[in-house]
Amino acid sequence: MDKRLRRLIKTGDLTVTTASGRVYRYGQAHPSRPSVAVRLTDRRVPFDILYDPALGAGEAYMNERLILERGDIMDLVDLFQGDARWEESGSTVSTAARWVNAIRARAARLNWQRRSKRNVAHHYDLSDRLYDLFLDADRQYSCAYFIDPANDLDEAQADKKAHIAAKLCLKPGQSVLDIGCGWGGMALYLHRVADVDVLGITLSEEQLSVARRRAEELGVADRVKFELWDYRSVQGTYDRIVSVGMFEHVGPRHYVTFFRKCRDLLAEDGVLLLHTIGRMGTPGVTDTWTNKYIFPGAYNPALSEIVSASERTKMIVADMETLRLHYAHTLKLWYSRASQQRAEIESLYDPRFFRMWQFYLAGAWVAFRYGGLANYQIQYIRNRDALPITRNYISDAEDRLRRRYFSEPDFPANLKTGP
Repeated sequence: MDKRLRRLIKTGDLTVTTASGRVYRYGQAHPSRPSVAVRLTDRRVPFDILYDPALGAGEAYMNERLILERGDIMDLVDLFQGDARWEESGSTVSTAARWVNAIRARAARLNWQRRSKRNVAHHYDLSDRLYDLFLDADRQYSCAYFIDPANDLDEAQADKKAHIAAKLCLKPGQSVLDIGCGWGGMALYLHRVADVDVLGITLSEEQLSVARRRAEELGVADRVKFELWDYRSVQGTYDRIVSVGMFEHVGPRHYVTFFRKCRDLLAEDGVLLLHTIGRMGTPGVTDTWTNKYIFPGAYNPALSEIVSASERTKMIVADMETLRLHYAHTLKLWYSRASQQRAEIESLYDPRFFRMWQFYLAGAWVAFRYGGLANYQIQYIRNRDALPITRNYISDAEDRLRRRYFSEPDFPANLKTGP
């Protein structure tokens, strides 16, 4: 561990006090980099971290075997990754851990329909109050879109919805399928700004309940409907399909099934907008800590995996955008909000859960800030004549939607989930 830390920590400083009381210091103090001190409470912690950094460090922090005495967990992961950007360095995972991860990932990707529902419930059926404490007012639980990095979370999430709506090229009266609709924010937004009919589907009973309540309260339940359905069960034809933050739960074995189903559901001149976390490099595996504690069965695909699957169904990529840093900005705000609500989160669950949630948000932030993750927005069509031949329509529609957001004082409030 001593040798590894001396290689990793270059700018910023780390002090480690072992269980025996010995003190090690790494790096060099720098005004723009974190200064962190940790104490290890047992001799096993360094071995656990070396064997599998994410699982070892995550469990040690959750179980108070790694205690922060200066700085916080985001500072610590920043120190570990900040001088080892994905595009500039190799893997820090041991060979043994890569083999174990590969075996576990292979099993986790067997995402049958019954397992999909159980996996979704593990994360999304947590207390509604938890999500209210760190998400925006519309409870958008996916990457926001920062036209200006200084924008607040609510504005950035509104801009994300406008960005996606513009790429859908909507027309009044069209039918839209929202696969993985969450708490209904995107479906309700699309109906309001484009006068479209929307069906949102989810595998979370908690999300379904909230989404239906919101549609009823807004008086649009006849045109914005929500169902507890797997995407493989949907029937009918839709002019537009949108899927935000759901593809990560499909699993590589089912990518072709997903695109084939979307093609079958899509009208001849229809548009599919897929928004997903993805890997900037080659296919990989979900780390063991995330798979165990946060998103069982989830997998972030490489762009090559997405496109190679869609190619087999003759879906045409009409537009593709890589959001490189937007999720890092989003996660930093989520982390800050969650940390400010520590007492309430601990009262909902317990201190160990709060540390788990903190580690999750901090680890996700570092993966997007320095690691190999990004967000992809891929626009698909069945017919090459379905959309204009230049991208001007996207920016024009987006500008109109943003102006509308700021010109209607009640616009954000009408789409809030409520306390």
